[in-house]
Amino acid sequence: MEVTPISELQPISANILDAVGNTPLVRLPAGFDPEVKCEVLLKLEFMNPSGSIKDRIALHMVRQAEKSGALKKGGRIVECSSGNTGAGLAMVAAALGYDITVVIPDKMSSEKIAAVRGWGADVVVTPANVGIEDPMHYTKVAGRIAAETEGAWWPDQYHNPDNTDAHYQYTGAEIFAQCDGRIDHFIAGAGTGGTISGIGRYLKEHAPNCKVVGVDPVGSVLEHYWRTKELIEGGSYAVEGVGEEEVPRAWDASVIDDYLVVNDKDSFLMARKLARATGIFAGGSSGFNLAATLRYARNLPADARVVTLLPDYGKAYLSKVYNDDYLRDCNYLEGVSASTATVGDLCSIKNTATLSPNDTIAWGIRQAGERQVRPLPVIDNDNLLGVFDEDKAIELLSNGSDTSSLLVRDCLDDSSILVLDVSQPWQDATAALAHHDSVLVKDADGYSSLSRNDLLRSLTRLNHTK
Repeated sequence: MEVTPISELQPISANILDAVGNTPLVRLPAGFDPEVKCEVLLKLEFMNPSGSIKDRIALHMVRQAEKSGALKKGGRIVECSSGNTGAGLAMVAAALGYDITVVIPDKMSSEKIAAVRGWGADVVVTPANVGIEDPMHYTKVAGRIAAETEGAWWPDQYHNPDNTDAHYQYTGAEIFAQCDGRIDHFIAGAGTGGTISGIGRYLKEHAPNCKVVGVDPVGSVLEHYWRTKELIEGGSYAVEGVGEEEVPRAWDASVIDDYLVVNDKDSFLMARKLARATGIFAGGSSGFNLAATLRYARNLPADARVVTLLPDYGKAYLSKVYNDDYLRDCNYLEGVSASTATVGDLCSIKNTATLSPNDTIAWGIRQAGERQVRPLPVIDNDNLLGVFDEDKAIELLSNGSDTSSLLVRDCLDDSSILVLDVSQPWQDATAALAHHDSVLVKDADGYSSLSRNDLLRSLTRLNHTK
């Protein structure tokens, strides 16, 4: 690796907001897709400080609102978001001293929701399976909270021209400069529409021969509307941050030359392939963009240059895109067959956390909650002593016992330990769980937890593969 000359290093920044933008443009390795002969460049937008491209619009919209007086010192930001804009705004709010409320639909990954809370935002979670006109739709809830809160400002990213302007002024200009003005095709998905509209407009003005290609998830309405000007009823999809059920005003259809449609499965599997083949650990919408880009690029000559965006980071999708069980439940990964499955194949969490008898009860309770597993094995010198008895812990705490003096050994249940071997046939788990909520599974590396819910989910997959 070559060391960047000191003269080219970024100077000391005044605050975290100075780190927004100027993200790398990286070449996709040749041979990643054997059918693609042209150059494919990836704009690593997950390297913005909150982990996504939405930092750009969050900062720009806030600064413009400050200039116009719409957002005043001591005010509250209220926004509806699929997660990334909420995170970006929460970061900006924390840096600038604003309170913030973020309204998020419940299909978003748990990591995204936790991150937004981590920046100190108040989070309101709404149902994802309601129509755009439903009062519980996240856009309607955000608008209502903003209207009812004194001093609140609602960015309304879907219809805010500053969303588009941020990408025109900055993202599009960056891509053009990094490519030395030579860019033949730009491909990106649209949610609010600000990204592809702002970048597309800049590229059309400065590289007139550049083709701008939009991407829509199966279930979104934008691709159909772009082709027909007919607004249809949308469907559901799991990929986050792209697609829409209405036509946002931030979306400028006139800059788009063509449109592609990509499904959830291809999006998620492409993100995983990118991580394992290149080390680039990106989110589901990144896989979505790349899947479309490669499909499009297969028909391009070898001298063409294509740019796409990787909008956010893979760590925001550990529970979805990078969770094998989640993908199997969606039938995106091959499951084990009913004829060969073992007890070990049923476990949702491999090699679960263990407790020592000398751990505090407080630590045991925290591990049980954070790991979401029952029971937690208690191990001493590689010997299984029993499991952590939460009912006993509740009894002791209810009696006013001092948590600092209570240890896991005080809440040890050794009377009903049921341990299955990882190699036993899966049918043995059915009999074991008939009288237990969960059991332990032993393999060479330690213990795993197997619950009734794990069994039900696994039986669904096994029956599907018969």
